[in-house]
Amino acid sequence: MGAIGEQVHTKFKLFTGALDKSGNIGPLAADVAAWAKGAKAAPKSIGVEFVESSKKLILSVGYRDDEKPYGIKLTSAKVGSVGKLDAAELTKLEKAMGDAATKHKNVICHELYVTDANELFIVVMAHD
Repeated sequence: MGAIGEQVHTKFKLFTGALDKSGNIGPLAADVAAWAKGAKAAPKSIGVEFVESSKKLILSVGYRDDEKPYGIKLTSAKVGSVGKLDAAELTKLEKAMGDAATKHKNVICHELYVTDANELFIVVMAHD
């Protein structure tokens, strides 16, 4: 495992796009991966927000450009609906998040977003 200093970053790239019909990030995932490859970036983090007024997602990638670049893959999956957010529901959502993450190798980070239908999605960024 690398040193924490390799994770530190101060550069960001923003993307925006509509969710697909199922609520997933859709074509935005390919746009981000293509940018990372073309920019020769070393992505370190993501941030995601669903903007209800425009029905679009805004996604940020935190990255470094002073180290060896690598490919990434973004995927999203519905992990449940947001309701009471009590301890029992949080436990259920945590398990669903873990199940979604185990479908990928080399997970770098994750982010969550809630749609206007109160559906909770996880976005996973992994090495590709």
